[in-house]
Amino acid sequence: MSHPTLGARMAAELASQPDCWEQAAELTAERALLPATGSRIAVVGCGTSWFMAQAYAAAREARGQGQSDAFAASEAFVDRGYDAIVAITRSGTTTEVLELVASVKGSTPVIGLVGDTETPFVDLVDELIALPFADETSVVQTRFATTALAFLRSSLGEDLSPVIAQGRAALEAELPEELVTAEQYTFIGTGADVGIAHEAALKMREASQSWTESYPAKEYRHGPIAISAPGRVTWLFGPAPEGIGADTRATGARFEHADGVDGMADLIRAQRVALERARRAGLDPDQPRNLTRSVILDGPR
Repeated sequence: MSHPTLGARMAAELASQPDCWEQAAELTAERALLPATGSRIAVVGCGTSWFMAQAYAAAREARGQGQSDAFAASEAFVDRGYDAIVAITRSGTTTEVLELVASVKGSTPVIGLVGDTETPFVDLVDELIALPFADETSVVQTRFATTALAFLRSSLGEDLSPVIAQGRAALEAELPEELVTAEQYTFIGTGADVGIAHEAALKMREASQSWTESYPAKEYRHGPIAISAPGRVTWLFGPAPEGIGADTRATGARFEHADGVDGMADLIRAQRVALERARRAGLDPDQPRNLTRSVILDGPR
């Protein structure tokens, strides 16, 4: 039985994503604050923001705009002579991000993307790109992460109009029962969609406590395919490596792939599946188990 009132904030924020992407693509002045083409950069974040960092770094390199490395803020090697650091944080209060940014202040320029501007993060960065229209109240992130990525992608010269249209279609697409009731999910992608795959898996875990895994698509056949079986789903974002669909179907698992649909747009369907699974399980993704809106650590680490 589905409980449609659970996750009401997540549902509303999820549904607003295409509109937020459209707004982010119009922030033309803010693009000038990002590192110039050819700059060597590190992109950092925690959790969802780290996965968006991965997607941006891969997209920037693919467009030949300069070496771009993505790190979890807690494990970032930023003393390598980078020209700049791009830091992504919805809350502006995440301990690991604040510690990293403070540690490089005065030595490496930091450009910050944030949802909440009333936070310590604002005073630590050298340049600030504020996205308050994409900030959220649900603990489970949806629109801030993808809006930050939409802004970053538009800064690379991408026309997001087709992606926005696909995102709106994903909000209306039917969710097959086999997707919603699966026993296990493996999310995969290539290039910028590796970060999208990791984010899809995280959303499913956070919102519905589901068993999920995620990998680069071509790594799937180097071991992870062993978990695939009837009643389980392998969900690919972006272009399909040759033969991967047939190899997956041979295991009896469902191969889910929206061919020709941008991974960021198809992520909306995965978010919707996570929300529906949560509601059927009687879980509230606005207040998920063991999680808070921001990870703020106290004492020695």
